Amino acid sequence: MKFKKALALLLSALLLFSLCACGKTGAEEKPTAPEAMTVTDMVGRSVDVTAGSYKKIVCIGAGALRMYSYIGDISLLAGVEDIDNLSLQNRPKMFDGVARPYMLAFGEEFKNLPSCGVGGPKAQTAEAEKILSCQPDLVISEYEDADKANALAQQLGVPVITLKTGYNGVFDEAFRNSISLLGKVLNKTEKAEALISFVDNEVKEIEAKTANVKEEDKPTVYICGLGNWGTTNHLMTAQNYPAFQIANVKNAVTDLSKDGIQPIEKEKFEALGKDIDLMIIDAAAIKNIKPLYAEDKDLFKSCKAFNEGNVYLQLPYNAYYTNFETALLNTWFIAKTAYPDLFADVDLTAKANEITQAFLGKALAEDMFRASTSFGGYPKIDTNTFFQ
Repeated sequence: MKFKKALALLLSALLLFSLCACGKTGAEEKPTAPEAMTVTDMVGRSVDVTAGSYKKIVCIGAGALRMYSYIGDISLLAGVEDIDNLSLQNRPKMFDGVARPYMLAFGEEFKNLPSCGVGGPKAQTAEAEKILSCQPDLVISEYEDADKANALAQQLGVPVITLKTGYNGVFDEAFRNSISLLGKVLNKTEKAEALISFVDNEVKEIEAKTANVKEEDKPTVYICGLGNWGTTNHLMTAQNYPAFQIANVKNAVTDLSKDGIQPIEKEKFEALGKDIDLMIIDAAAIKNIKPLYAEDKDLFKSCKAFNEGNVYLQLPYNAYYTNFETALLNTWFIAKTAYPDLFADVDLTAKANEITQAFLGKALAEDMFRASTSFGGYPKIDTNTFFQ
């Protein structure tokens, strides 16, 4: 009798172990053998790769290491650019005050890696000798020049895969294609597809919440201080700001001669002022706007949103190119600010953790909001005192 009871307990334990093992396998990407293939990178180059075989990888150019961090294995990195190594004193530091989630997630690991170049906005060419010293067997590049990529590949004797993202950032087809390309090359297709699906579902959820908003109920919103190769001021804006399109709000700026981030004239801003219901400032620009306001207290005199105290700060999202998870989170913030009743169930801290978990495998809201240019995370500022 005791034997039967013991046997039953043993069988139950084995069954439970089997179920747990099956569940674990289903949640993780199944390893497959390295596969030789030819891929087309984001500047149209055909590159022969052996997917999943690479053991020493370097990422060069603005955004390359960030995108690799979303998909790749950090332990395979053979070097990082100086701008991403916080242990170095003599390095580009212009973005250190901005929360870069990939740096928050893996900055400690980056400190232990050798240099594959200086990096930063002023570094517009790959440093072949430094890259070569890291002895990589694969290079992920954001230098979007096919001829230079071919020359670098020939010089190094290893594949160079060039990525691209496009103006619309996390919502751009180029971003999706770059992530998909990384998935193929690194043999992480399931992980890449999961991230793309996550972004798609986030967009669908925001759009669904605002789908029934009537045109007359949409607030007119002005975005400014957008980074474009450096911090800017209250006149730097965009007429086709993708977050506004997804959040279903009216953009105060509509009749510029071209799309993209660009400055508008002071007179144009003043003319728009009476129609601006909400003003959103990319917080990285505050250090430039405050001195301007100190010189001219009438800087925002014509702006209805400023006079009525409806001015908010969004997290800076352009810092050594686009922080894609931050741009997605900013879209939730804009939608919630424009339509507080429709997004009453959305907590931005919880949403930040959800997004960074999907992109980087870590909940980073607390660290993101703690950065000096985050001002605690999405504050509504007191326009009577903040700029004093």
